[in-house]
Amino acid sequence: MSLPQFKLLRPRTQAEAVDFLARHSPHVQVIAGGTDLIPSMRQKLFEPRYVLDITGIAELRDIRRTPAGVEIGALATLAQVERSPLLRELYPVLCEAAATVASPVLRNMGTLGGNICLDTRCLWYNQSLAWRKGCGFCIKKDGNLCHVAPGGDFCWATFSGDTPPALLCLEAEIEIAGPQGARRLPLREFYTGAGDRYRNLQNNELVTRVFLPAAMAGYRGVYRKLRLRGSIDYPLAGVAVALKRSNGHIADARVALTAVNPAPLLVKGATEALSGQALTEELALRVGDLAARAAKPLTTSVLTPEYRREMVRVFTTRALRQAAD
Repeated sequence: MSLPQFKLLRPRTQAEAVDFLARHSPHVQVIAGGTDLIPSMRQKLFEPRYVLDITGIAELRDIRRTPAGVEIGALATLAQVERSPLLRELYPVLCEAAATVASPVLRNMGTLGGNICLDTRCLWYNQSLAWRKGCGFCIKKDGNLCHVAPGGDFCWATFSGDTPPALLCLEAEIEIAGPQGARRLPLREFYTGAGDRYRNLQNNELVTRVFLPAAMAGYRGVYRKLRLRGSIDYPLAGVAVALKRSNGHIADARVALTAVNPAPLLVKGATEALSGQALTEELALRVGDLAARAAKPLTTSVLTPEYRREMVRVFTTRALRQAAD
């Protein structure tokens, strides 16, 4: 499958990138590592007139400590995040999640910003043009039918990034740059929950930085991922846990999911159930049940929804035991 024709734009500064986006929106796609965009362009899921290559913007590559916590440029590679001594010390759950993405070669190319902005996925969407045409297309691209849930008009394509659930556990915020300047918002507000319009990002805007608060530094973290192969594959279910212990009890905790809903999400009730408690088997199973109820997997992948939901339960209890040990 060949790439469509496009004009490549290569800004050297953030301001120049925003200017290009303003001038060429909505006919432009942003590329950093390209590990997700290039295969999608070959499948004709995107056929932009312009591709904005932002890899030359040096100011967006750093990982640095600030009085408020840690700031990570959106162009920091997943390998940088995985190996960063600063992040390993302060925010280990993010390093664990980054280490599971694809393979070492792809982690050397893929970026944290790209993983945050990852397109939602579905068996009926991530296919060649000929395959999709033969099925009459779908709501997410060129059609008006959801093959996963034919009775409705909602897109259930699944968000499958590994780092966002870890970032949600850490109460991360992101910076978005656009023609009107920069805005900052909690990562949880970035995702809409709809598979076809999955992020609150305009065509002329760019995710530029990630902020991790000092208050979340030192939380123990675990990330568990379900996939068919030990590398390369996207998650078919993922669970991130971050918790802080005090005097043998859990002082605070977060549990977040990925790959089982159209958006990554924090498990409601998990913090309240765990805070101030000693982790028992009964408590771990109860929070596992909360996570399984929050998961809404459908037939968007090769594994059954029932199996993926059950693995969310299992992974949550195992991750809690490991983090609390």
